[in-house]
Amino acid sequence: MLDGKTILITGASSGIGAAAARLLAGAGANLMLAARREDRLEQVRASLPDAAGRISLFVGDVDDPTFSESSVKATLDAFGGLDGAFNNAGMLGDMGPVPEMSLETWNQVLATNLNSAFLAAKYQIPAMKARGGGSIVFTSSFVGYTIGIPGMAAYAAAKAGLIGLTQVLAVECGEDNIRVNALLPGGTKTEMAGDDPAFHEYVAGLHALKRMAEPEEIAQAAAFLLSDAGSFVTGSAMLCDGGNSISKT
Repeated sequence: MLDGKTILITGASSGIGAAAARLLAGAGANLMLAARREDRLEQVRASLPDAAGRISLFVGDVDDPTFSESSVKATLDAFGGLDGAFNNAGMLGDMGPVPEMSLETWNQVLATNLNSAFLAAKYQIPAMKARGGGSIVFTSSFVGYTIGIPGMAAYAAAKAGLIGLTQVLAVECGEDNIRVNALLPGGTKTEMAGDDPAFHEYVAGLHALKRMAEPEEIAQAAAFLLSDAGSFVTGSAMLCDGGNSISKT
């Protein structure tokens, strides 16, 4: 259901983004892989030898106000159109109580996680409209939606804001056959989660499944939302959280 479709993935150099690249490439999609680290993007592309001709790279930072416009233009130049976007890049930021949080930290976390999503939609929507439709997926979080975690105010505010943005965009874009959804992963084994076994054990215990997700599991959910399999799903905050939101043990 993604064969021949063109998908833009941000945060594609590692974790969930890289897993999505592998999955979507295997499904026959053309991919624009975007991230800050060119060497890591090259490694991801090299891991997809059978799809090398269908993979292009865009190096840039979603914090840069020109990133979204430029990445969409690069996608159109490379493949002639845009059918879907997995806006996955994000950051946790420095954690701490609000009275001790700097305005710089607050602004940086919102710029990376929320402002970038607004800019992504601003330029991705016209490209998809010209294509006759498409699908936009934002990586949000259960943090700020089903639970609050001390020290994560900026992250929670940004990720909750993504859900509000998703709902409005879904209504605005529905008549143009553009679906917009937020994907809410649970704790996932990525670089953001670090490599402390004790922390991983704690996080795993928050989930009904008593484990953390593999990046490939979250990528499967993103692929569903991007593909025609999710053709009647829009405006949703789709939990893929291993039961985190309903587990109180």
